[in-house]
Amino acid sequence: MHELDHYIYPHRVLHWLVAGAALLSLASGLTLGFLGFERTVSLIGNALTNLLYTSHKTLGVTILLLMTLRIITRLAFVVPDHDPPLNGFERIVSTSVHHLLYVALVVMPLLGWAATASGGFPVEFFHWHLPGLIGERPALSEKLFTWHEWLGWAIVVLVSLHVLGALFHWRIKRDNVMKRMSLFD
Repeated sequence: MHELDHYIYPHRVLHWLVAGAALLSLASGLTLGFLGFERTVSLIGNALTNLLYTSHKTLGVTILLLMTLRIITRLAFVVPDHDPPLNGFERIVSTSVHHLLYVALVVMPLLGWAATASGGFPVEFFHWHLPGLIGERPALSEKLFTWHEWLGWAIVVLVSLHVLGALFHWRIKRDNVMKRMSLFD
């Protein structure tokens, strides 16, 4: 494989780490969103509910850190060409979904951080308490959590489009798109 056929290895590793963290974060966020605090406590107890919230917050901060590294590697190194080239429609959809995912995966944890802090809740990264981005403002917190939820659903749609596009290239077009992000050379 020639070096411009795929992204540099650190970028590929970051892609898959973000994918895993995002799926876990979406799963925990959807669970907490559907059940709410009280129902989650009644189903799994206070200790596990707190662990679920801490894990969700930790995943968000992790995604923010990983996305920062992804943006740096994306800007610092050559983006491989598509071989064969994408048609105009594929290029527009691919570029749009990728850019929207990048923006959403940076904005989402920032929204969660701000919503948590403005609600007077601890912003946790594992067992460390991080400073709040803003002071306690309950009305603002409610709006920010709503935006956080909406953006979560938008990320579900974008990830679905991304996965469907990857499957289309892998199973239908059978082109080289999948090897660009493969961990195995």
